[in-house]
Amino acid sequence: MFRRHQKVIEEAPSTFLDEKMRRAMGEQAVALAREVNYSSAGTVEFIVDPQGNFYFLEMNTRLQVEHRVTELVTKIDLVEQMIRIAAGERLELKQDDVQFSGWALEARVYAEDPRRGFLPSTGRITRYQEPVTEHHVLIDTGVYEGGEVSMFYDPMIAKVCTWAPTRDKAIEAMQAALSAFVIRGINHNISFLEAILGHERFAKGDISTNFIEQEYPGGFAGAELTSETSKVFLGTAMHLFLRDAERASRISGQLPGRERAIGARWVVSIDGDSYPIYARAKEYGYDISYDKGLIVVRSSWKLGRRLFQGTINGKPVSVMLRMLDEGYMLSHAGSEVRVTVRTPRVAELAHYIPKDVAGGRKDRLLAPIAGLVQHVRVQEGEPVKTGGELVVIEAMKMENVIYADHDVTIKKIHVAAKDSVQAEQLLMEFE
Repeated sequence: MFRRHQKVIEEAPSTFLDEKMRRAMGEQAVALAREVNYSSAGTVEFIVDPQGNFYFLEMNTRLQVEHRVTELVTKIDLVEQMIRIAAGERLELKQDDVQFSGWALEARVYAEDPRRGFLPSTGRITRYQEPVTEHHVLIDTGVYEGGEVSMFYDPMIAKVCTWAPTRDKAIEAMQAALSAFVIRGINHNISFLEAILGHERFAKGDISTNFIEQEYPGGFAGAELTSETSKVFLGTAMHLFLRDAERASRISGQLPGRERAIGARWVVSIDGDSYPIYARAKEYGYDISYDKGLIVVRSSWKLGRRLFQGTINGKPVSVMLRMLDEGYMLSHAGSEVRVTVRTPRVAELAHYIPKDVAGGRKDRLLAPIAGLVQHVRVQEGEPVKTGGELVVIEAMKMENVIYADHDVTIKKIHVAAKDSVQAEQLLMEFE
């Protein structure tokens, strides 16, 4: 699966190939290696059309990033074999010794912002916490907490690989691993990866290199909020809120007769949709009743943690959270929502609070990313229609075109080709 010619998710075995086509590809790859007298590990890439015809694409005289999925389904350490060959040893394996076992997936975590056209994200990683992995979850990375993601290199932060006896179980393992990944300081594509893994078409194995272009033609704005993810957000928000309320109720020095009490009736708002609920405290969690049923939340989450982990109706979940002035930003399964918890009376009064309708400034253009200005497409005094190109910035080996989001007339240009710019730097002003 590709986006801008960058691989995003790989798997083995293929949902498309049959044994006959796989064998034919292998024979072609061996014939090519013999023709050039190649004697080390390498990767021959083919592309397949909808009719099942395959065509040679390229050969890499090295292992590819996705060699892990091959290792997981064949139980062969390809790096070890490559080193042995380089040391002059003979390859002891025969083709019949290579057998598939189970299913493997690899997801690439990139430093980019899916909600802003996948623009690269640079800066310092303020928090980097990998999920606690089991034997069949592997994570390869070269970054660390406190390190900086530069504009000069590939945007990949990590690759996450999972193996399971079946494809469905491998997907579940990948979803669990990605949801427990904590990365702060830069934007990343984990929510996008979660959305793909939860997509009905992906689950059926009906995929191609054009999957992302076909399913997200207008870009990615978050996965659709389902009844199941709504339950996760409701249960998580109430658990976070009530744990904090319990802490506040135990603060010493409260006025007699004015001690803080915790009610049972609340109104939870998820991106503006309100849910009246009734909450009862239980050991290690809460039972939450609302008009669509019961949500049973159990967790050992502690105040201050930025990752909620527990069970919702018996199912293990991981939810990323960010504290707001009021409420939380919660991320799970590709969806990101703003959630508030209020008493019924406060929720009623909140409807009368004026909404902030002020948008971003329309009289200037700030750099959305750090990078190198390749081209300035306009001149001062020039009128530009909505969708017109303004400037091209190169970052992380990609050219990123910045377009006008409304009709403008260029008043002043503050950069020129070959200038290095930082994120939020003023690029040009509009009349």
